[in-house]
Amino acid sequence: MTEPDFLTTTRASYDTVAADYAAHFRDELAAKPLDLAMLTAFAGLVRGRVADVGCGHGHVTSRLHALGLDVFGVDLSPRMVALAGQAYPGLRFEEGTMTALDVPDDALGGLVALFSIIHVPDGELPHVFAEFHRVLAPGGHALLAFQVGEDEHLRRTEAFGHEIALDYHQRRPDRVAGLLGAAGLPVTARLLREPDADERVPRAYLLARKAS
Repeated sequence: MTEPDFLTTTRASYDTVAADYAAHFRDELAAKPLDLAMLTAFAGLVRGRVADVGCGHGHVTSRLHALGLDVFGVDLSPRMVALAGQAYPGLRFEEGTMTALDVPDDALGGLVALFSIIHVPDGELPHVFAEFHRVLAPGGHALLAFQVGEDEHLRRTEAFGHEIALDYHQRRPDRVAGLLGAAGLPVTARLLREPDADERVPRAYLLARKAS
């Protein structure tokens, strides 16, 4: 089966910038108390194993582990997975895609996807959210974060001095919440915050739960 183009280009782009990206965003959460509060709340709700989907260089996976969760990271980029393993050797990281997670049905107590659905085309989101629903156990929680916009599609062709081809999708929280609900993951809490000094657009966090 032929891989969708968005997976191929996203993987190649993050492989290209992995080392610079990891160095630049290594301590990103330290100055973002609202983001940390959502992760802390998620950790307090979850019972069971957790997947950090689109884990990148592993800093969120590490934070969730510090909050007491049994967590592993999944990323499309082999280079990102390698860097995460080097930075956090006590944690598990593996290559994979959110379109087809290598996880049994109903196996996870929680799933985190922070700023990773931003690279998924609109038409693929229902399938991705159905996959999240499949792997979550009844009563399991999903925490998503993304940049807010009026359903805008942007393409970035350069990052950290490297040539890339990376698509970004900024979306309205109500629209994403509606798609989650249609997939059987109704939203139970939301956070919408204004951009920090190093950001250009607002950020949204949605916490959803699979029915028990």
